[in-house]
Amino acid sequence: MVRTHRRGNDAVERIQDLILAEGLRPGDPMPTETALCERLEISRSSVREAMRTLASLDIVEVRHGHGTFVGQLSLSPLVDGLLFRARLDDGNDLRALREVVELRIALDLSVAEQLADLYRDTENPELEGHVEEMRELASAGRPFPEADAAFHTALFSRLDNGLLRQLAQAFWEIHTTAVPLFSLPPAEDILDTVEAHRAMLLALEAGDAQAYRAAVVEHYRPLGRVLDAAGHADADGVLSAGAGTSAGA
Repeated sequence: MVRTHRRGNDAVERIQDLILAEGLRPGDPMPTETALCERLEISRSSVREAMRTLASLDIVEVRHGHGTFVGQLSLSPLVDGLLFRARLDDGNDLRALREVVELRIALDLSVAEQLADLYRDTENPELEGHVEEMRELASAGRPFPEADAAFHTALFSRLDNGLLRQLAQAFWEIHTTAVPLFSLPPAEDILDTVEAHRAMLLALEAGDAQAYRAAVVEHYRPLGRVLDAAGHADADGVLSAGAGTSAGA
């Protein structure tokens, strides 16, 4: 079993090396299975096992009936893994969700100076439109994940660091997907979050990185209060259950 595992890893590494050596890019066709066997001098079963592993990492993409292509190299495996972790942590003081929120805050704060330089003295009707859509939906008591996502995606779109943009999007997706897992109630002061988006934009257009950071903190404050309340409720439930068990005993 150990040998098989090592052969599989070796095949994965060889195929990755081939992609690099050939200068293949996302969407480019991969050599056929037969060609890989011949060029890499590995068995057909090893190639298939390696392809399954690479497909799970979005390094290759298998299109049935069309062949195998270099994948998009997205962060979807990271998203899937952290979402599974959130499900494992369900009921464990919302730890996974808290950690994702902390990472989102850290990312937003880390680019304050860059964004202030990029947005200084600009007008951004697209971003203003997303804020207005969030305001209308929140006022009607409706959630606004699509408008929220569009705002943050557009806000970060001017950054040169593509990986940072991907990470921000990944953590946003994990955040919004994980929230329903815990049946969290909507924040009563959700309009504060909307207005914080507006404050973030105004601060950047003024080139004020410090004001942007303050608005980021306000943006997450309503969610923080919901998480704190849910955490206290879970703790009270555990204590009550423990007391009930002791009394019954």
